[in-house]
Amino acid sequence: MFAYVGSRTTQERNARGNGLNVYEVNAETGVWHHQQHVANLVNPSFLALGAGQRVLYTVHGDQSEVSAFDINPSNGQLRFLNQVGTGGKNPVHLAIDHSHQFIAVANYGSATVALLTLHSDGRLGELVDLVALPGQRGPHRIEQPHARPHHLPFDPVGRFLIVPDKGLDRIFTLRIDTERAKLVLADKSVAARETSGPRHITFHPRHPCAYVINELDSTLAVYDYDADCGNLTPRQILSALPTDFTGNSRASEIVISADGCHLYTSNRGHDSIAIFSIDAHSGMCTNAGWVPCQGKTPRFFEIDPTGRFLYVANEDSDTIVQFEIAPETGQLKPTGQVIECGSPVCILFSTV
Repeated sequence: MFAYVGSRTTQERNARGNGLNVYEVNAETGVWHHQQHVANLVNPSFLALGAGQRVLYTVHGDQSEVSAFDINPSNGQLRFLNQVGTGGKNPVHLAIDHSHQFIAVANYGSATVALLTLHSDGRLGELVDLVALPGQRGPHRIEQPHARPHHLPFDPVGRFLIVPDKGLDRIFTLRIDTERAKLVLADKSVAARETSGPRHITFHPRHPCAYVINELDSTLAVYDYDADCGNLTPRQILSALPTDFTGNSRASEIVISADGCHLYTSNRGHDSIAIFSIDAHSGMCTNAGWVPCQGKTPRFFEIDPTGRFLYVANEDSDTIVQFEIAPETGQLKPTGQVIECGSPVCILFSTV
């Protein structure tokens, strides 16, 4: 399989990244071998795969564009296709609809969600819609100046986009009207705790549950999820930090194991991965410990397709650290493999 790593590249971000890097990964051993460096890209900071894993898309953080690359299935290497504007500032996340006709982008810096078309060959089409997220800003004077959509994955059935908004302390539900090529906001959104700053969301593979990591207060929130209408109902909230940690920290990423038994979140400041056990019947979570991330500022992490390894992208120590996942307990153990990579902020696996 192949791993694609995005990075921060600009002086404004105090970054040391050099663009996109492609690695071949041995599925049995987890050993990485560098395949390609794609240079002259500004902050390729979040990645997504298109139809059949034959196209890779990246947003350009702090800019206003998204780019598309063709993937060579034999060696995983990338070839630039085209670039299109998102109609906003600082795009941070993107998602492709199940029909592969559209791509949605979260414009964190300008409080909007953009909708672009996709061509049959994977090239980006035109910007067809731009929706502002409504609501009252949160009370944090610096981090919540306006709406700040940070994530917009589709739900498990691909009907709704669920959008945690860090600036408004809300989670929005949108759908795509494919006939009119429009984004449609649901009548209701769910309010999060004040100054929690909802950042990323993931869904349970079997139960109607969703899990949100709140950046500003480092909490994990559990919701019931109604797939018929896209509604979220809060059920539980708990800290992603140990009770004896008294310093500053911001939560970042959230990932659930394929079997739905364990959940992981990352802490920037405490510099750890938090481990949670998920009740098999209720979907509720229990803290199961914390593991040092072996670096600084774990902005992103991902579980590989085999489910054996978890990889942490330590943005401020320029490393990707491999952890082995214990099958029964979900606990993490560093393997000793460390991939040197400047300012890594996203890891995406392909199995083609």
